[in-house]
Amino acid sequence: MFDKLLIANRGAIACRILRTLRDLQVEGVAVYAEADAASLHILQADEAHSLGDGGAAGTYLAVDKILAIAQSTGAKAIHPGYGFLSENAAFAQACEDAGIAFVGPTPEQLRVFGLKHTARALAKQHGVPMLEGTELLDSVDAALSAAETIGYPVMLKSTAGGGGIGMRVCRSASELSESFEAVKRLGQNNFSDAGVFIEKYIQRARHLEVQVFGDGCGEVIALGVRDCSVQRRNQKVLEETPAPNLPAGMADELCAAAIKLAKAVNYRSAGTVEFVFDSDDQRFYFLEVNTRLQVEHGVTEQVWGVDLVSWMIQLAAGDLPPLVELRAGLQPVGHAIQARLYAEDPGRDFQPSPGLLTSVHFPAADGQHLRIDTWVEAGCEIPPFFDPMIAKVISWAPDRASASDGLAQALSETRLYGIETNRDYLRQIIADVPFASGQPWTRCVEGLSYRADTFEVLSGGTQTSVQDYPGRLGYWAVGVPPSGPMDSRSLRLGNGLVGNAEGCAALEITMSGPTLRFNTDAVISVTGAVIPLSLDGVAKPMNQSLLVPAGSTLAFGTISGAGARSYLCVRGGLDVPDYLGSKSTFTLGQFGGHGGRALRAGDVLHVAPLSDRSAGERLDPTQVAELPEVRDIRVIYGPHAAPEYFTERYIETFFAT
Repeated sequence: MFDKLLIANRGAIACRILRTLRDLQVEGVAVYAEADAASLHILQADEAHSLGDGGAAGTYLAVDKILAIAQSTGAKAIHPGYGFLSENAAFAQACEDAGIAFVGPTPEQLRVFGLKHTARALAKQHGVPMLEGTELLDSVDAALSAAETIGYPVMLKSTAGGGGIGMRVCRSASELSESFEAVKRLGQNNFSDAGVFIEKYIQRARHLEVQVFGDGCGEVIALGVRDCSVQRRNQKVLEETPAPNLPAGMADELCAAAIKLAKAVNYRSAGTVEFVFDSDDQRFYFLEVNTRLQVEHGVTEQVWGVDLVSWMIQLAAGDLPPLVELRAGLQPVGHAIQARLYAEDPGRDFQPSPGLLTSVHFPAADGQHLRIDTWVEAGCEIPPFFDPMIAKVISWAPDRASASDGLAQALSETRLYGIETNRDYLRQIIADVPFASGQPWTRCVEGLSYRADTFEVLSGGTQTSVQDYPGRLGYWAVGVPPSGPMDSRSLRLGNGLVGNAEGCAALEITMSGPTLRFNTDAVISVTGAVIPLSLDGVAKPMNQSLLVPAGSTLAFGTISGAGARSYLCVRGGLDVPDYLGSKSTFTLGQFGGHGGRALRAGDVLHVAPLSDRSAGERLDPTQVAELPEVRDIRVIYGPHAAPEYFTERYIETFFAT
């Protein structure tokens, strides 16, 4: 066994590999981009080395840097994880040339299966069922001619594509003509290969895949069939095994086809053979081979009770028992489902949501019924340069229904604050008919209408912050002054109007107010200093509860007359985490509230789902405080009135002035 191994990756997969290295008693060497400096994989590794600043090209794809670190640390092997260099034949060859074991397939296998058109040719040669398609196309005219023969719709694909990049469904000659050069450019820009081909597009397709493992000497085993049909724009969202509701004998046929193809090249290490299944004619066709560990490998591990990463490392070290022996003791048990938790905003067309995670809570995971592969904790920054996956949440149970319920519950208990995530979107998919019925297909989420109990900040105003009552008290001894609302009476009155407990978190508005767009129905109240407010351009009164329909825009003007702060309370309160016992914002200390700061354009705040839409309750006029220009106020000594600075004579002068 190796004494030291370098992980040429980041995030959840780097932490996952380190877990196995600890079991094998192998030292783990981490590499990281400076943007990932707070990642858990750095803390968990035996040693960690920076790849510098910037995105993937200068860090996790920098072959020379990675090999230099491996050699300087004495690492005898490199595990590439998934993505980045994991399917790069030149990198695998460079590792071998440097005398470092590449934990994965051979460079030649990476080359054969790395391009879809050569993989198709090999599959066809060995009798694996194929979709009708073409070889590489050199012109749009050749593509149009082939599409007429195959029949529309067709899928135009980049031969070097992956992760859903470089794929376009074309339903007519005009769509194919428009897409041809665009897909070629995607292939060239993302994979340095502009080759494209087309194949028949199946309208109601399921995405099925077989996990294979080969010893490099001709022996290959298959570990069941995964269903990865729940996809958004060709990106997998939920994965599960075993694949539900397949025709009798179909899983065995898929595994046999995958083994035949892998044996044809004496496949080495972990790999996945992907198929498309036509739900209408109940037939499957070869899609491609992924010559690496898949993101969804965890569901296979949970059902089969294996550690694929350990197998990969043991095989690379020459320590893996014969596959015949390993397979003899294996039996799949139960059902596992994985959800990919991403830092992205479904309410904004899934745009990435980089930023600081101010609060992180995952439910307790025992590693069997619930497994969470992640790389984050509170204080981690989600960088804008890389894939925004935060965690993989995997639920196992004896049956599919229980596994699905367990996954939904785990997601419900997961709390991530500071950025937007797809957590609620995942929960809605799990409850939606296609997945719940066990009959998903690759476009089944297109009809799902995402619902978010949120409002967006279109403009933040002068200074708008989250405050609660009584605020953060009792921490002077550690240098934290009290935090909370400047006008606690108005905040408490506003909460009473909407039926909240008086201390519920609300927005404190200073001078000029924000503009907010509500994505859900809400009941609100506005109290405190007089400030104009309007709902979709229609003026609304203060000091009473108002119904704000989903899709409406609530806009505030500038406080007029006496007073400097107004309060916006929302029925159910604002869903922000506690910090030192309070949700109040301490802007100077940069903690509490929403990211420890005043709101700014682009922020999204969460509220409780609305169950009571009643509105119209008004404050009694006697409860509305008059704010004359001249007021008497009570004062007390502040904490800074130290006698060596604030002498008795100064005190007399101060109060007499």
